Amino acid sequence: MAKLIVVTRDGTEHEIEGDTSLTVMENIRDAGFDELLALCGGCCSCATCHVHIEGGDKAAMPAMSEDENDLLDSTTDRDDNSRLSCQIPFSDALDGLRVRIAAED
Repeated sequence: MAKLIVVTRDGTEHEIEGDTSLTVMENIRDAGFDELLALCGGCCSCATCHVHIEGGDKAAMPAMSEDENDLLDSTTDRDDNSRLSCQIPFSDALDGLRVRIAAED
């Protein structure tokens, strides 16, 4: 299994075994991180699964859709590394991906 590194809002780093049949959001949620609300369940309709990509192969991620971009515009903590974790299928190519859970809006 590929590893996913999750940094919580307090700066604590956690390494989890990622399931490559799930999205980054689903892996984080299933590992019990309650800071990542994911209220829409991965339908790309809220932005409560906002993360900052801090390491890993960004080229292995899908391009950002217009819907994802629009939703990220509604957040206060957006930066150049912002993504909605529900829109990133987790794969072996993303082994070692490091994400920081964004500040709550």
